[in-house]
Amino acid sequence: MGKRMSASRRGRSPGRAGSLLGAAALTAGLLAGCGSDAGLKINVYYAPEDNFQSVVDDCTKASGGRYEVVYNKLPRPADGQREQMVRRLAAGDDSLDVLGLDVTWVSEFAEAGWVDEWTGEAKAEATAGVLPGPLETATWNGKLYAATKNTNVQLLWYDDRLTPTPPKTWDEMIQQAQALKAQGKPANVVFTGAQYEGLVVIYNTLVESAGGKILSDDGKSVVMDEGAIKALEMLKKVTTAGITDPSLTNSKEDEVRQAFQRGNAAFELNWPFVYASYAKEKKDELKHFKWTTYPQFEAGKPAKTTIGGYNLAVSSTSKHKAEAYEVALCLRSAKNQKFSALKDGVPPTIESLYTDTLPLDATAPQSDDNPSMDTKYPMRETILEALKDAAVRPLTPAYQNASTVRPAVSGWSTATCTTGSRRHTWPPSSG
Repeated sequence: MGKRMSASRRGRSPGRAGSLLGAAALTAGLLAGCGSDAGLKINVYYAPEDNFQSVVDDCTKASGGRYEVVYNKLPRPADGQREQMVRRLAAGDDSLDVLGLDVTWVSEFAEAGWVDEWTGEAKAEATAGVLPGPLETATWNGKLYAATKNTNVQLLWYDDRLTPTPPKTWDEMIQQAQALKAQGKPANVVFTGAQYEGLVVIYNTLVESAGGKILSDDGKSVVMDEGAIKALEMLKKVTTAGITDPSLTNSKEDEVRQAFQRGNAAFELNWPFVYASYAKEKKDELKHFKWTTYPQFEAGKPAKTTIGGYNLAVSSTSKHKAEAYEVALCLRSAKNQKFSALKDGVPPTIESLYTDTLPLDATAPQSDDNPSMDTKYPMRETILEALKDAAVRPLTPAYQNASTVRPAVSGWSTATCTTGSRRHTWPPSSG
């Protein structure tokens, strides 16, 4: 993800492209800073999230009129989000205050000097009660460069009418799927097999669960160890067992969700957003839609599931850093993380929220319009269990160029991991 088109490929000279980029960034900055006479505006650049504007409005209100928080909605694709911020930061745009960073971008932005380190009271507040896994995604070289807003972790989803007892391991899942297929029942195992970040999540989970790694500790070189090879072998095993769909290599999160909801699969590996979709679209069957932790690679050893999510950083070019830190802390406060979990389905990073039983408005009775984590987030205990022993994606400033995995499935002849200019292929070519 995050490939940027060169100036020469756009048909412009580098100098001309740079001039236009600088002018565009300056114009955008001036426009972002304009507005009513209400006073100071703190610009937040964040991914599309259905109810995030309500959180933004809450933080504007919390300022007591000192500033207005402005939600600048980034493109939906993650590549587009990163590209827009990188271009503006590289041009020195000082209209950016708070940045919503995918967990894989923190090290890159920190290394480039685009975001400031969190220290003192702001750091203490940002780290209080945060689960270790999500907190690791906000750090680089032992320093905190962002505040965790929400985390994410994949679960195994299944229909208890097909599989009353879910599999505990990948091998059990394959065996159960093959048995269902022999009975003429829905049997496929669906997951994100398209060549994009979703496949990296699957592969990294398998590698970590097998006790392996694909990058050196300093993130500068490829290390395809025994665990990494075992992970590739498992991917090949599941995709050649007759229990995956031909569309696997084009499947992203929503295609996976839809395939399961249509009854075309027995097992789904996906993020928790699928529960809200199922509840909305197949409410009558929701009682049969079950979940459990990710299948183990080796029996008896819990899977180390790869973390997703977003963090909030303060731009190094911001002219209003004190306010930016204050806004970032408000946007990811316990109150607002709970709101986002209940309204948008994004798992919180603050551990205490997983045992919170109060409704959203604690002064009013619990209802459909005033839900609690009990009623709207029934998978919270399973998510917490997974988060306590989770894995993070390889920490490296060059992450966007670091993870290309092509499993040996139909349509792919080799499995390749590429980092920078170094390319490692499995199985190795003879000679």
